[in-house]
Amino acid sequence: MMIMYLRISAVAFPVLLLFTLFTSGYSFAETNNKSSSAGHTESRTHSNSLDSEYGNTAGKIIEAATGTHRAYDRLAYFTDYFPHRLSGSEMLENAIAWAEKELANDGIPVVRKQEVKVPHWVRGNEFVKIIAPYEKELPMLGLGSSVNTGGEELTAKTVVVESFDELEDRSDEISGSIVVYNQPFVDYGQSVQYRVFGADRAAEYGAVGVLLRAVSPNAMGHPHTGNMRYSDDVPRIPAAAISAEDAMLLHRFDQRGDPATVTLYMEAELKEEPALSHNVIAEIPGREQPDEIVVIGGHIDSWDVGHGAMDDGGGVIVAWEALRIIHELGLQPKRTIRLVLWTNEENGVMGGRAYRDKVIEKGELENHQLALEVDFGVFKPIGFGFEGSEEALRMLAPIADLMSPLRDMHMREGSYGTVDIGPLHREGVPIMGLDVETEKYFWYHHSAKDTIDKLDAGEVAECVAAVAVMAFVAADMPERLP
Repeated sequence: MMIMYLRISAVAFPVLLLFTLFTSGYSFAETNNKSSSAGHTESRTHSNSLDSEYGNTAGKIIEAATGTHRAYDRLAYFTDYFPHRLSGSEMLENAIAWAEKELANDGIPVVRKQEVKVPHWVRGNEFVKIIAPYEKELPMLGLGSSVNTGGEELTAKTVVVESFDELEDRSDEISGSIVVYNQPFVDYGQSVQYRVFGADRAAEYGAVGVLLRAVSPNAMGHPHTGNMRYSDDVPRIPAAAISAEDAMLLHRFDQRGDPATVTLYMEAELKEEPALSHNVIAEIPGREQPDEIVVIGGHIDSWDVGHGAMDDGGGVIVAWEALRIIHELGLQPKRTIRLVLWTNEENGVMGGRAYRDKVIEKGELENHQLALEVDFGVFKPIGFGFEGSEEALRMLAPIADLMSPLRDMHMREGSYGTVDIGPLHREGVPIMGLDVETEKYFWYHHSAKDTIDKLDAGEVAECVAAVAVMAFVAADMPERLP
């Protein structure tokens, strides 16, 4: 999952609008229901109607999903054999080819690929080390889209700050230094601003490089990568993440008036030509209105560290297994359910944009009933977040009640983990994200620790059940969403 940017300028990658994200472990609020008492009565009536029509089917879907660990096993295989799926890499394209083949083997009626041109950034060799007051190697990860150090080792004293305000206050100390952002983790939406804009802000005052404290509430000694951006207003300087512990160490030296000197080396390169990648698309055609579409999916690319199990291999497999179970149970809804495994979410969102452009070209955009993405981890599911009209929210809310065999599920306003379907939403398509317990998500996000062992097989299965019930009923319900 990437963060989407606020400022628009000419950059190497497409720049999108910022999604304000929530604090780690945040407890989702219930939907702010602004309807009248008559609206409440209408909602209860609709809920009773859905339960009588779809209660048995929902129960069968839940039983089928939670009665096996197939989703977890498939996710383990996927991430074990295709771990580093960065856009432009052979590994990503091998993963895409495998997914296309396995979807066909599952018997899904329609399986195809969509070509997408994607940015091609390559990390290369990299390191950072303290050379004074003593020598110490620091675990590090270059930030996505960063420039390199020009083939040379970059050595400079450090200036450590905790905020952009402090950077400005110490602006006369910055020239020729490597700025270290030791920003305390507040929440992802706030703290990630230092990753996104930190290099530009430091370069304004003459910094020659940037080191960023891992954007995580519990970095556990390792750095977290992620995309950053440059403007054309200041020089582009290399930027890398280090662990929270090492950022705090450098800060203590700085506070004593004895700033550390570090050496940074990076070979990172953005290739001039984009690479060819693909979205994977699979469908169960609708039995009555096949031209109307409910989209489900996740993004198949990941960063080049860890195995991308949570971000977003889990979302890919959960949505895939939801489609497979619906097909395996012989359920064919009124509308088409379309699975999309988007490419290039992490450093460009070109898969989401290409999908939007294609459905506009084919005249399919207005036929999209709903788009649902899973990209905030596949921990214990607790509900859904929705962005669309209030009337559509009232129509969809009773579907969550069908999941009571799992637990009470909420339906709230606002969605997280919906970057790939953001381009659709900006064209008027209602969108939805799966809400899960996220206390530990940012412990592992964008790091070497994003591996399958952090996930629970039963919780992954529950995510499959929740997505499958929502997708099937949304595709089969009599009404079009307004």
